[in-house]
Amino acid sequence: MATQIHTRFDDARRAMIDSQLRTSGVNEPFVLKRMADVRREEFVPEAQRAAAYMDRAIRLPDGGFLPAPVFHGMMLAEANPQADDHAVVVDGGSGYLSALLEPLVASLVTIDTQAAVDGKVGKTTPTLLLIDGAIEHLPDALVAKLDDGTRIVTGLIERGVTQLAAGRKVGDGLALVPLTEVGVPRMAAFDRASTWSF
Repeated sequence: MATQIHTRFDDARRAMIDSQLRTSGVNEPFVLKRMADVRREEFVPEAQRAAAYMDRAIRLPDGGFLPAPVFHGMMLAEANPQADDHAVVVDGGSGYLSALLEPLVASLVTIDTQAAVDGKVGKTTPTLLLIDGAIEHLPDALVAKLDDGTRIVTGLIERGVTQLAAGRKVGDGLALVPLTEVGVPRMAAFDRASTWSF
């Protein structure tokens, strides 16, 4: 019985790569290998495992989420992690992105959204920052912990539309450039403060 279950998930993982990643332009060998090796079903509760490879985000019982596979594939491809990178992942609640990234970089720190908002990124200054969800902006406390040249890949919300975005810190400034529209859950901790206008 256990063998049948593993075979079913293995088949679903191959189908995810062929019908979701490749058809969306994600063909980088290192991305396909990591997403073939890491079992998505292990990052959701047992009752949700049948949906682990569907082309949609999964809301987790604790309020977190596992974004759709294509978002993670595009994110990894855009990040192009290097063996000497010191990476920080702002986790959406599943831990899946960190599992994909860990063997590709020199070091990895995984933090939750509150730690990110507070600028707590660990002892090593990151060269690569990945945010596993869609944000409206990067908090000042987090930006302050990034060195000149730090690469950032995240989901970005602009006018209600979520997109994959990438950027780099240059001096005191940081700009995120939208790359492609893709569905990804919102991280409310990164919403801009509401303002009144007339």
